[in-house]
Amino acid sequence: MIVNAVFTTKVSPAYDDLPEVRYHFPRTYLNQVEAALGDWIVYYEPRRSSADLQSRGGRQCYFAIARVASIEPDPSREGRFYAHMMDYLEFDRPVPFSEGGHYYESALRKLNGSTNKGAFRRAVRNLLNREFELIVAAGFAHALGNAARERPYPDPPESPQSPMLEASEAEGRFNYDLPETEPRRIVEQLIARPFRDRAFVSAVKTAYDDRCAITGIKIINGGGRSEVQAAHIQPVAADGPDSVRNGIALSGTVHWLFDRGLISIDDDYQILTASQLPDTMHRWFLPEGRMALPQRIDLRPHPAFLKFHREQVFKA
Repeated sequence: MIVNAVFTTKVSPAYDDLPEVRYHFPRTYLNQVEAALGDWIVYYEPRRSSADLQSRGGRQCYFAIARVASIEPDPSREGRFYAHMMDYLEFDRPVPFSEGGHYYESALRKLNGSTNKGAFRRAVRNLLNREFELIVAAGFAHALGNAARERPYPDPPESPQSPMLEASEAEGRFNYDLPETEPRRIVEQLIARPFRDRAFVSAVKTAYDDRCAITGIKIINGGGRSEVQAAHIQPVAADGPDSVRNGIALSGTVHWLFDRGLISIDDDYQILTASQLPDTMHRWFLPEGRMALPQRIDLRPHPAFLKFHREQVFKA
């Protein structure tokens, strides 16, 4: 029987995790991972941020979903395995393991109401379908039009949009009737491109504080809508994942330049420009010639995606 699962991964993983692509785990969890093969899992970030037992800073929240495409042994480490992932998508709102006294995973709560710390220590936990669906509904509340996107004061929350979406800020124009809010219907939409675009845009805007990473411009209208757009670094058409680490917040014109390879970013986050770019365009860029970055290090552009853009898109 195929079941859902929780995969735990730290900000600085002790294992060879790249959640968008792969999950590295010991034989201890092979049965649980095999049970989820072909189905959706939810990623969880624990309190510890690294293998150091004293480390802290993890958000203790569910932050993304993906599907387990295949499992294979680690060719270089006996007793370890890789789960190869597909359809990765980050929540527009990270979901705490407990809200208002409700535990999303029933196994994490003891009969006396306290937290089951022993269950928390398991890096892979199978999950009831209903529990998975409730986590997904909470994580994509804004993308579903059910909740405002909260922002730090003094910026106003971004109001929920109409269920009939008029335009995608990531990939072009479309009309899309959002699913009913019954959780099973939501799960059925997780591979739909319009829904994924909507969630990706929301997560990237939040990470970059609704500010263009190249110009520093931030414009928010009276309804809480921001001018900035979300660009994929490695395009979806080239198998780029819907990950904040594969995203960058850009104003409309800069987004156009980036997608056409007239600007790019190096591994030190310096802005690169093609020879065809008019000199006057440089006046738009941040004075130091370096892109603005998300505060959280783990949300900054990943070198693998930046490398792809420089080698396959950028007109150096």
